[in-house]
Amino acid sequence: MTDVEEKDIEWVGTRPQKPLKIVEYRPEWPAMFAEVERRIRQALGDRAILVQHVGSTSVPGLPAKDIIDVDLVVADPADEESYVPDLQAAGFVLLLREPIWYQHRFFHFEEPYTNLHVFGADSPELVRHRLFRDWLREHEDDRKLYTAMKREAAAASAAAGEVTQQYNNRKEPAVREILQRIFEAHGLLKASN
Repeated sequence: MTDVEEKDIEWVGTRPQKPLKIVEYRPEWPAMFAEVERRIRQALGDRAILVQHVGSTSVPGLPAKDIIDVDLVVADPADEESYVPDLQAAGFVLLLREPIWYQHRFFHFEEPYTNLHVFGADSPELVRHRLFRDWLREHEDDRKLYTAMKREAAAASAAAGEVTQQYNNRKEPAVREILQRIFEAHGLLKASN
């Protein structure tokens, strides 16, 4: 969910694309995250300020793309020399930089197939990811709504030969609707009529 334009993204690597397919919840996803977290913490030590499992694979019972999404907080994402070489030595591949979007860095890890997002501690994306994850864990109606939208978006995008960004765009209305409820419930927005 960014308003960053393609010109603001510096692509530095590539990775093999997984088919755009939603699978049923896999009980091994938490253990897969734990392995990724172990690798990160082993590589970075206390430079890994926070490592959290986010995205659909972090929500028990939620169907998802078979990709582990991880948020990593480091002191300064722009200071790549302080963490990138160690992550690369541990098998993580730097794919892109988004300096104007909270100094975001994005890495890939092959097995388990992982999206690693690096932010600084002051990034609101960390909070949004955690709120969305925790809300879906606790609210079955929104979990069902999100599941239906994900399946519909994946089917339409796969049929059109699209990639992940178009899939994300297709499910955006459900994400925004759920976020509205989350923010209202936390007193961050007034209830809409």
